[in-house]
Amino acid sequence: MKFTKNLLSYLTMTGLFGGLIYYLLHIGKSLEPGRVKISAGPSPESPVSFLSNTIGPHLGESLPRLLLQIVVIIACTQLFGNGFKKIGQPAVIGETVAGIVLGPSLLGLIFPDAFQFLFPQGSMENLKFLSQIGLILFMFIVGMELDTRMIRRQAFEALIISHASILIPYTLGIGLSLFLYHQYAMANASFFSFSLFMGIAMSITAFPVLARIIRDRGLTGTKLGILAITCAASDDVTAWCLLALLIAFIKSGSGLPGFYTIGLVILYAAVMLIPVRLLLKKILQIYERHRIGYPALMAIMFTMLVLSAWCSEVIGIHALFGAFLAGAIMPQNEILRNRITDRISDVTIVMLLPLFFVFTGLRTHAGLLNQSALWISFGLILLVAVAGKFGGSALAARFMGQSWKDSLSIGALMNTRGLMELIVLNIGYDMGVLSPEIFAMMVLMALITTMMTSPALHWIERMSYNSQRKVRVR
Repeated sequence: MKFTKNLLSYLTMTGLFGGLIYYLLHIGKSLEPGRVKISAGPSPESPVSFLSNTIGPHLGESLPRLLLQIVVIIACTQLFGNGFKKIGQPAVIGETVAGIVLGPSLLGLIFPDAFQFLFPQGSMENLKFLSQIGLILFMFIVGMELDTRMIRRQAFEALIISHASILIPYTLGIGLSLFLYHQYAMANASFFSFSLFMGIAMSITAFPVLARIIRDRGLTGTKLGILAITCAASDDVTAWCLLALLIAFIKSGSGLPGFYTIGLVILYAAVMLIPVRLLLKKILQIYERHRIGYPALMAIMFTMLVLSAWCSEVIGIHALFGAFLAGAIMPQNEILRNRITDRISDVTIVMLLPLFFVFTGLRTHAGLLNQSALWISFGLILLVAVAGKFGGSALAARFMGQSWKDSLSIGALMNTRGLMELIVLNIGYDMGVLSPEIFAMMVLMALITTMMTSPALHWIERMSYNSQRKVRVR
């Protein structure tokens, strides 16, 4: 009975208003004869022409193109990421390779029209900003997952290992420049700028890539994982300060702006670690007393995250360090941290973070190494890179009392260069310091050293297991 009543009410309503709409349209049609018609209207179109004229213009707009790029990127990164996982590589390598495949090196070479349609130059800025947001959110998650009490216990140890992992490859990079400068430096680049850029490129560690590998291998909360990511954080802050100093020397001939940057980094870190951290604890206490709601708490936390990332970007290092530090100073409340992580991790890791890797891959041009002399030079670069970063980090960790297993594992993790290396290389290329040939060699070196990480960690674990097994047998 109730259903029949509701059905009759619905039919009455739709019939009444449908009739009223028809009546109003009929009345309005009588107004047409007095109007002057501008045109007779378009002629009938074929279905193909109709779709082209109706849909085509909208595909060139920013939002539809960005949405199409996101769909293509997610599909490709999932495909390549899962493929590389099956062969024992971290998904981030597959995502980077997906970017190179979608870029001018493969898609642009085989299907140039499709590449220009998907990734025209004018659309790169939107993709860049969205990818940076994903990276910032990911580093915020990584910072929240750290046990800062363990970091404080290992701070001095991490600083020694980190700086050794910079000084040794930095020195080797400058020495290597003696052999590469005449052939591979740009005509207007001085040996000073070329050699220091090579030193930075040899000593950089891919902080986000290393964090992703540590997360994927389940090492985030372990002593080894925390020590490695603390070393990498210190390493990259130091490297970015050195890079800022170098850019200041090249652009202005004076290192004073670079020293200002270092001072601002120290001041910024001190403000975040002391007053901001205490303020967040007070806000959490207010929340636990039910004086503010969960939405207000989240608004405060995300505002602090964005401001921290903004400060580090304005200072001249990178927004990701601000995001990482914002996560690291979060109050030690496990429930709150897990809740925030669950809210943002899925959309960040699946959709936003791959945009960062693909965007960098889109800017990478491969295929320039087409002579034997170039391959010999590349082999020398790769040898120096691994010996300096892997060897320097492992020896420093061993000197600080770590076991050989942990020392070699830290060396393998610190040897991960990845996309932070590509950012540094792009800066050197844009400033006219690095030639296209040396740029291609360094990009290939960055990918190979990153791909070495997982096999090296697996080999180290296996060797340690076999060694312990032999000891038990004896």
